[in-house]
Amino acid sequence: MCQYLPVPTTLDAIRDRLATAFPGAVIEVRDTTGGDDHFAARVVSSAFTGRRQVERHRMVYAALGDLMQQRVHALSLTTEETTP
Repeated sequence: MCQYLPVPTTLDAIRDRLATAFPGAVIEVRDTTGGDDHFAARVVSSAFTGRRQVERHRMVYAALGDLMQQRVHALSLTTEETTP
């Protein structure tokens, strides 16, 4: 009998990649339409300290890599630096 491993949802894949790229960060991701292709994400990380919003967003897009071209149609992104 052949068993297949479950395919992670795009939501799970986004969470996993962000958690790997930003250890210790507060990460919130939600599917905004229920279609597994439109998302809103909030990432709070010390990695963003001293960086402009554009740089922070580029860091997130780099962490998501091919997901942005293959499985994510839209991403509403909020990035914040950790406050002491």
